[in-house]
Order: sequence, then structure tokens, then C-alpha cells
Amino acid sequence: MHSNKENIEKRALTFNYGGVKVRGVNLGGWLLTEPWITPSIYDSVPGAVDEWTLCQYIGKDACYGKLSNHWNNFITADDFYQIAAAGLNHVRIPIGYWAVRMRDGDPFVSGQLDILDRAIGWARAAGLKVWIDLHGAPGSQNGFDNSGYRDHLEWQTGNNQQLTVEVIRTLSQRYAQSSYNDVVTAIELLNEPLGPNLSRSKIEQYWYDGWGTVRDSSPDVAVVIGDGFFDPNSWNGFMTSGFNNVILDTHTYQVFSPGELSRDINAHVGAACGVGNNIRTTDKWTVVGEWSAARTDCTKYLNGVGRGARWEGNFGGSQYFGACGNRYSGSVAAYSAEEKANTRAYIEAQLDAYERNAGWFFWTWKTEGAPDWDMKDLLANGLFPQPLTQRYANRCGY
Repeated sequence: MHSNKENIEKRALTFNYGGVKVRGVNLGGWLLTEPWITPSIYDSVPGAVDEWTLCQYIGKDACYGKLSNHWNNFITADDFYQIAAAGLNHVRIPIGYWAVRMRDGDPFVSGQLDILDRAIGWARAAGLKVWIDLHGAPGSQNGFDNSGYRDHLEWQTGNNQQLTVEVIRTLSQRYAQSSYNDVVTAIELLNEPLGPNLSRSKIEQYWYDGWGTVRDSSPDVAVVIGDGFFDPNSWNGFMTSGFNNVILDTHTYQVFSPGELSRDINAHVGAACGVGNNIRTTDKWTVVGEWSAARTDCTKYLNGVGRGARWEGNFGGSQYFGACGNRYSGSVAAYSAEEKANTRAYIEAQLDAYERNAGWFFWTWKTEGAPDWDMKDLLANGLFPQPLTQRYANRCGY
């Protein structure tokens, strides 16, 4: 898969993974839009539920106009300086495959890589490292709207998986070489493949192929694989011998099942602390690449356009837990004193837990008013610790 292995192992990363904690934030909903992060984009196109239908319904010219305006304004250089000022050292930037390579008949539009180039310059100026995260694969790897193509799971059909390797090849040739790799320290091969509904052996083959493809361009840029919704420890022994600079990404939310929603604050904290104990035993650098302050699924469109919330009992056959109220939209500033204290406690527990291994990325930096998910808003209201090491209490007892 690669030659000159001795040279590869001697090369150093430009970030000391495993030695310095990753403290990062996702730039979600920017170069790949999600309805719940920017509902204004989707409310302007009736029936659109993902980026595929958004562009399909209004056509490529109108879609490019709408999205390029968003790319140029939603995140700016100032955001990178604010992120660095909050003590963070990384940003994870999701993109879709269509930013790199379009298939015949795809309704999507491209132009995102020019913005990504600019973002890498902003990150360099602010002293931040960048993970480039392939968030949407051809055919969709999970059927979620965040893949760009909701309610489809076709990544492992036809030649979609091989096309994804070619997308990684293009990204690596562009970003994993010397003019960028002082900033781009990792390429994430694919976000959240829905492992239990896919062939795990084909996912594993993709991780192998993707790693080799990145190594064709760079001996040292880290390669991020996902746990595929399996226990992180189930990947122990995989890609260890002969594979350098492999990072395992795991995502942890506590809002997408009735059992999780039924937890009180102490149970939420306890579950987060349990994740910390679990990831201590992985044999790879393990980063919690997505987590949030949410303890309900109330945020507008969080479960998708046209769908309700489990919390209110109107999505997915859930029972009623309560009214969403000010958790639906707006700012955490509107929370009661108790809700603010619980949110802060939950964030503190997760920070301690996820630094039991290589670190974390909060999801996400900025929204149009999604309480619990907007780091900028949480910081502004004192619910996200500043400095990041500040604690009101030792939540996990580590």
C-alpha cells in the first residue's frame, strides 16, 4: 500500500496528537448545509429537506446563488479569531463529495473548495489546525440530511464507494501536501457511516483504501476513521500494525432515543463520564468528534424538516416528556437558572470525559438559533467554561 515505510514513520505530525489535547469545534452547516443549523435557507424553498432537494427544486443557478452567498457570509475570518480566543486549537470542516467531484445527474452545486482554501488561510492566521471531514458520500452513507441526501443509504451500491476513494485522492493531493499540512493536520475519510445497516467489512476496506490514498500524497497527515456507530473498542487491533497516524472518531449524543431522553441531569452526566472511561481503553488516538449540550431533541428541524421531536412525543413513536418551549429555538440566555446550571454541568462533565483520550470537537460553532448546539451562544452566556479548564465542580470524579 505504501513504500519507504521507515521514512513514513520518522516524519512528524504538525500537531502532537496524544500529547496535546484536541480542543476543537465543528464548522457545521457551512460548506454542507443542514436544515436545523440554517433553517432560513430551507424555509425559503418549500419541500426541501436536504441539499439534494434544495438544489433539485430551484435549479443549479439559483442554488449556487443561494449557497455561495451563505458560504461567503455564514463563517468569516473573524470567527476563526473568536474560536482561537476561546482557547480552542482545531476546527473540523465538513464538506460533501460534490464539492470535489459530481456524478452525472447530481443536482448539487460546487465551489466550496475555494472557500475551504480561504478558510485554511484564516486558520493559519489564527493559529488553528484544520480537519477536513468528508461529511457526505455518493449515495449517502447514512441516510441523514447531514449527508446531503436524506432517506437514502446507497453508499455501498454500484461504484459509490470507489468514487469516494477518488474524492479522498483529490482532497489529499490538494490539502495533504507541504503548502497546506502545517494547518491541515488530518483528513477524515467519512463521517458517520451507518455501520449496523451497512457491510462492516466494506467499511473496513474503505478505511484501508482511504488511508493508503492519503499516504500516496503525504507520509504524515493523520487519517481519521469513524467508529461507524459501533463501540470504539470494537476497532481495537484494526489498522494498528503498519499504519501510522490513525485517529478514531466517535460521536456521542444523548437525545436520539426515549431511553436517553428519560435521563435526569445526574444520569446524563453519569453517561458522559462513562464514555470517558470507555474510550480510555481504545488502542488508537480517539477523539469525540461531535457532541453537544443538548439533553432534548427539541431544536427546530433537528430530526429533519417535517418531523417533530421525541421530547414532545410527536416523532418516532416516542412518549411525551414535556413541551419544548425555549429549547426549540433562540438562545440559552432564555433558560431558567436551573436549566443554565444543568447545561453547564453537562458540558463540564463531557469536557473532562472526552479528554480521557485525545480530545474533542463540539458540534457546532454557530447556528441560526439552536440552543444547546451553538458554541458561540453558550460562550456568550457563560455556559461553556472560560478558560476551557475552569470547572464549577468535578463532575466525573476522575
